[in-house]
Amino acid sequence: MDAMKIANSIPMWIACGIPVILVIAQALIFAKKSYSAGKKIGLTEKQMKNAIKSSAITSIGPSIVILSGMLSLLITVGGPMAWMRLSLIGSVMFESIAAGFGTASVGVQLGADTLTPLALDIAVWTMILGSIGWIIFATISASRMDKVQHKISGGDPAKLMAISSAAIIGAFSSMSSSHLIKLNKNSVACVLGAVFMAILLTISEKKNIKWLKEWNLTISILAAMIITAVI
Repeated sequence: MDAMKIANSIPMWIACGIPVILVIAQALIFAKKSYSAGKKIGLTEKQMKNAIKSSAITSIGPSIVILSGMLSLLITVGGPMAWMRLSLIGSVMFESIAAGFGTASVGVQLGADTLTPLALDIAVWTMILGSIGWIIFATISASRMDKVQHKISGGDPAKLMAISSAAIIGAFSSMSSSHLIKLNKNSVACVLGAVFMAILLTISEKKNIKWLKEWNLTISILAAMIITAVI
């Protein structure tokens, strides 16, 4: 049987749809609990609505990047699996590499050779098993993170914020550096994104343009993508 017919079959849509529904339900539960917690700590309706609006706008840029990656994954492993994997994990780079490793193990080059049912099967298992460690670790450690944070920061909120900021900067620097050293279009997009972000942040802060503060990430990502694609 044709592997792509299996990949885009109704049973696959059903199987992949179940975890996506669970993710949506989880997001709604978290949103509801966060809203209730906001009221308890004294946040106003306006503050919470502004936070929701800002978060939604900020997520547009990264979501477009994920969508573009999903289109390439859709061609190689089918619509249901691409939809499900990027709804749960969201890492285009990991999914593509994992699927490629899986198919290569049975002698099929992803995107170049004709996908076989066995290669599809191995690709799916590689993507799932390769990321299951994150889920297990998060499940086990989530309830203990308060103690870990307190131990690391010594109960000092300022120190905890400094550590958290350093961790975020380190994570994004690690991801960016892998593109910068390649000296290709990825490097150009990375530099352009940083330049646009720096300019927009400076303008929005100096002029106190509220809407620009919300849209600067999305504008930077789209501008860098479009310019890189053109050149």
